[in-house]
This record gives sequence, C-alpha cells and structure tokens, in this order.
Amino acid sequence: MRKIIYILIQFTWGFLQTLFGLVVFLTHVKDKHYFYHGAIITEWSGKSSVSLGMFVFITKEPFFYEKLKDEYSADELWKRLLVHEYGHTIQSLILGPLYLPFIGIPSTIWGFSPSLNGRRKIKQISYFSFFTEKWANHLGEKFTQEKSMENLVID
Repeated sequence: MRKIIYILIQFTWGFLQTLFGLVVFLTHVKDKHYFYHGAIITEWSGKSSVSLGMFVFITKEPFFYEKLKDEYSADELWKRLLVHEYGHTIQSLILGPLYLPFIGIPSTIWGFSPSLNGRRKIKQISYFSFFTEKWANHLGEKFTQEKSMENLVID
C-alpha cells in the first residue's frame, strides 16, 4: 500500500520532476532497471547520479571511488549513494512542485559549478554538507534504515 501511495504522490504532487524522470528513463530503456522502496532505479554509465521524482539514475562507477577505495568497497559506496539518491525522492514527495527550484537547481549548481568544485576541493568540504544533500542523506537513512553518504569528502 505504501508503494502505491508513493507512486501516486510522485505522479501528482511531484508531476514535473517525475515527468522529466520518465523522459530520461525512456532514453535509457536498455539500461538495468529495478524497484527500490517504490522508486524506479536505473543504473547508467554516467559518472554522477540524479533523482527526478520517482526515478533515480545511479552511476555504476562513481567518479569518487578511486579517492575512497582504501576506506570503502565499491559496493558499499554504491549502496550508500543509492540511499542518498532515494532521499531525494522523498524530498520530491514533500516539496512537490517546489522540488526543482528548492532542491534540483541549488543541488546542480553546488555539484557542477567550477568555482564551488574548486572551493570544496581546496578546503576539503564535503559535497554532502550542502543543505539539499544533507537533508537527502537524512531522509534516505530514515526511510530505508540504511547508511547514506554521511559527510564524505568526494572532491
């Protein structure tokens, strides 16, 4: 029943980001897909991951694995990243049409701005310390009862 409610809310309240997610999903229809707590997970070859409504596109090879391979196995990092991205789907449930302006856009700027990337790298600031990412970690852990990315420095 919870999964049905999750899907219903994502396709109504979270319609815009779920629609974008569906479009991306259809362009990656040949990739591996499965359900995770109601979300549709797609493993893709991109170096980063993204959540759009009930659709999660998770990298098979996180760009930061090399930096953290002495502390974490590839499977452990991948699983933690999945929990984090699932947290973004919960943000979509909560914020609905406000998800993209309040989470999606700030998160994209935080992740892809060259000046912010440089600052994080120089000062060893965790990507997951930004409010959108910290909240996604918290929600992912709360709803899955699994560990997320915590405050790992990945840059």
